[in-house]
Amino acid sequence: MGWKAALGIGVSAFFIWWVLRGEDPGEIVRQISQANPWYFLASVFVGTAGYFVRALRWKVLLHPLKPDTALRSRFAGVSIGFAVNNIFPARLGEIARAFALTRVEPITLSGSVGSLVVERFLDAIVLVTLFLVPMALPSFPGADGLLSGAFGGMLRGTFGLLAIFLVGLVALLIFPEPIVRMAERFFLRLPGNRGPRMVVALESFLRALKVLRDPGLLTKAVAWSYAFWLWHGLSFWLGFKAFGIDLGFAAAVFTEAVVGFAVAIPAAPGFFGTFQLGADLALSGVYGVAEPSALAFAFGYHLGGFFPITIIGLYYAWSIGFSVKDISGGDGSGLIPGNGLTPGGEEQSRD
Repeated sequence: MGWKAALGIGVSAFFIWWVLRGEDPGEIVRQISQANPWYFLASVFVGTAGYFVRALRWKVLLHPLKPDTALRSRFAGVSIGFAVNNIFPARLGEIARAFALTRVEPITLSGSVGSLVVERFLDAIVLVTLFLVPMALPSFPGADGLLSGAFGGMLRGTFGLLAIFLVGLVALLIFPEPIVRMAERFFLRLPGNRGPRMVVALESFLRALKVLRDPGLLTKAVAWSYAFWLWHGLSFWLGFKAFGIDLGFAAAVFTEAVVGFAVAIPAAPGFFGTFQLGADLALSGVYGVAEPSALAFAFGYHLGGFFPITIIGLYYAWSIGFSVKDISGGDGSGLIPGNGLTPGGEEQSRD
């Protein structure tokens, strides 16, 4: 086990202990077992369907690289990425998702990664919005407990990192040509053909960022981002109903925003511990939900969404012959021809 994996497991174990301290696990299990099955299944279905919405949005983000990527290819990449995140440590799913797409579409790994950088930026902007807007509503109970203490410090640190990320992204958008020229002066000194290939990879990465410079594509990408997170918020709200938590949709999107920031903390595969921390802080710390009910939702909802996308991702990994070991041998600068989603390379449908 590498040190990153050990650290992540340690972080998850600590947060699980933290949220369960002083609580009766038997009562939490009892409430999970008594959850409304129809609301629970509806919540799991909506949450799992959200990965399909992610795949629809990815088409817009990939447009500068290849306007006609197949929906099935994108959904396969999304599913594989989240399955890998649920099984392997160190957020390996992010690169696995990008790499999986190159197995079924003629797109460079660097370009695919660039599209995910744009996606993460848009997700962060939307989550900040969904965090702040409910706080401005008259019905909001107040977040003094959430914004103070250790988690408040981590939250402020997350916003600071987001600001740094934004500055770096703006620099790449405003000065792409000077950055490429600087890279050429550095990389072309390397022996063999590695330098030119790295320059090509950088150009492909920067081309993926063109979404943020194109008003039409940016508008579509932002609209799809809000559509996805509001759809995901519906899954949270249905989960509330399943576990007898009588809160409205604004509380659901606020909770998913807090969870979104919490799972950014490095942890064990599957975001265990950090997911429960975020849900507990939002529900108990802000909305005053009783701890057993909040934790029943946090563990039950999380486990309900964990298995479907993991199974779907493993199926697609098998379909395209993808293995996590392939990542270490991936070529970030070359084009890997798409060959369909079956060994025979049958025609893929496109949306």
